[in-house]
Amino acid sequence: MNIRNIAIIAHVDHGKTTLVDKILHQTNVFRANQESGELIMDNNDLERERGITIFSKNASVEYKGTKINVIDTPGHADFGGEVERVLKMADGVILLVDAFEGPMPQTRFVLQKALQLNLKPIVVINKVDKANCRPDEVHDAVFELFFNLDATEEQLNFPTFYGSGKNGWFNSSLEQCADITPLMDGIIEHVPAPKTPEGTLQLQITSLDYSSFLGRIAVGKVTRNSIEENQWITLMQADGTAKKQKVRELYVFEALGKRKVTKVHAGDICAVVGVEDFNIGDTIADAEAPEALPVISVDEPTMNMLFGINNSPFFGKDGKFVTSRHLRDRLVKETEKNLALRVVDTDSADSFLVYGRGILHLGVLIETMRREGYELTVGQPQVIVKHIDGKKSEPYETLVVDVPQEFASKVIDLVTRRKGEMLIMETKGEMQHLEFEIPSRGLIGLRTQMLTATAGEAVMAHRFNDYKPWKGLIPGRNNGVLIAKEAGSTTAYSLDKLQDRGSFFVDPGEEVYKGMIIGENNKPGDLVVNPNEGKKLTNMRASGSDGAANIAPKILMTLEECMEYIQHDECIEVTPNFIRMRKTILDEEERKRTAKSMKAEA
Repeated sequence: MNIRNIAIIAHVDHGKTTLVDKILHQTNVFRANQESGELIMDNNDLERERGITIFSKNASVEYKGTKINVIDTPGHADFGGEVERVLKMADGVILLVDAFEGPMPQTRFVLQKALQLNLKPIVVINKVDKANCRPDEVHDAVFELFFNLDATEEQLNFPTFYGSGKNGWFNSSLEQCADITPLMDGIIEHVPAPKTPEGTLQLQITSLDYSSFLGRIAVGKVTRNSIEENQWITLMQADGTAKKQKVRELYVFEALGKRKVTKVHAGDICAVVGVEDFNIGDTIADAEAPEALPVISVDEPTMNMLFGINNSPFFGKDGKFVTSRHLRDRLVKETEKNLALRVVDTDSADSFLVYGRGILHLGVLIETMRREGYELTVGQPQVIVKHIDGKKSEPYETLVVDVPQEFASKVIDLVTRRKGEMLIMETKGEMQHLEFEIPSRGLIGLRTQMLTATAGEAVMAHRFNDYKPWKGLIPGRNNGVLIAKEAGSTTAYSLDKLQDRGSFFVDPGEEVYKGMIIGENNKPGDLVVNPNEGKKLTNMRASGSDGAANIAPKILMTLEECMEYIQHDECIEVTPNFIRMRKTILDEEERKRTAKSMKAEA
């Protein structure tokens, strides 16, 4: 059977998952009367809520007698580890670019990986129905990007399609047509069939699936020869060990599900059941003459956070898994499939250092654990510092901001205060396009400030660039916090009197504990307050007049906002139903003593 393996890569929100929807509908995967919904491939709760793809997924469709395996990939730089490994399964890529925004930093990052693997690119310029789109300029910009990334002569000769995923058409010219047939024909014409070199069996495991009946399932592309049911194979691992094992069952992808088969030939993507103790990057090879494929290399993480057990006065009230053994097992399990993540033990048995690609990458892990019933404490995100040639060095990123012209000066001011340097400033329609080089530390907490300063109009994206010399101190948040003095339940009477001190993260009637952060101070410096004081009643006053308290509603913060908000002496308590910020040391006197001793040491 004819096979084409294609991965869809693009920047966030340029329309990858919508394009996959259209391909599924075009090839009649669904019955005429079947409800399929939108963004079919984003089937995880977190993906649906945030409207982003986090995990790459496979689907396969049949078109004109050819089987097309489609791989949908995430667009955020934080999930680059996902993209790096699944590109090994593809023979061609569809590079999707927004007709207004053009190539963005993430487009560059993923395209570079694809070109290095010698994949055949097809460029699709999406959203040409937008009001101020500029498809011709974008096409030139994409060509320039290919040229800058040292594409070969053949890769530079890429076919281009224009269209609108939302309206369901793609054509080789700017003329609107009925559906996406021209693009489907283009895939069959331009993407090469998988190369199948001679030799014994080779299959590299590029992702894993899990089933409660079958256990862990290895997924990958058969590079050479073929694999059969009940065949003896050798599992070649990254550290050089080889284990003899037997294949129990084989599945190939069909539409959105899998179909059981007895044999899979080279070039097709399949799922293998029965292989045990494998990791991503291992090779399934011939039993007699095994040869391993090169291991998948993934870029280093740039940020770490301290994960610990929940040790606040409220521990164990909310979650099912609260011990350090639960936490450790869960983190180790995560590293099996999340290649860009690393877990390191610390001096304390109750806490672990977790290394990841960025705030979103770590935030999604914490959010997933929280929904599974874990309770944990996480510290402030720290960047990873290296010593290169005897100099202290830190990671730098390229930051791209698109913002209406009247806000450009505010953005430049915000970024330069955080040690960023402007590289490019150009006008795109009514928007100002700014590019900066900024230390990764400077990005922590920048998004919330940026959105406040630009009335929510700024669109920012960043990607890791390189390690460069340390830039010195970067200012944190300007205001201090309000800290609860004792444990108890907050009262409307107290909060009403404290309103001129700052704004609150709690409502009346909420349980708080000593050392918990309950609001933001209006001034620099922390302030310990008592939010639990009741109204003293005499027989002169009616107790009903308490309703006269006018309290502003509490500020709601997401997990990522909390991660960006806290300082080095604070942490976040995360449980299935609550996210609370607190001081690491809960007792006020103890905090003062520690601060004094740290000053003396400095």
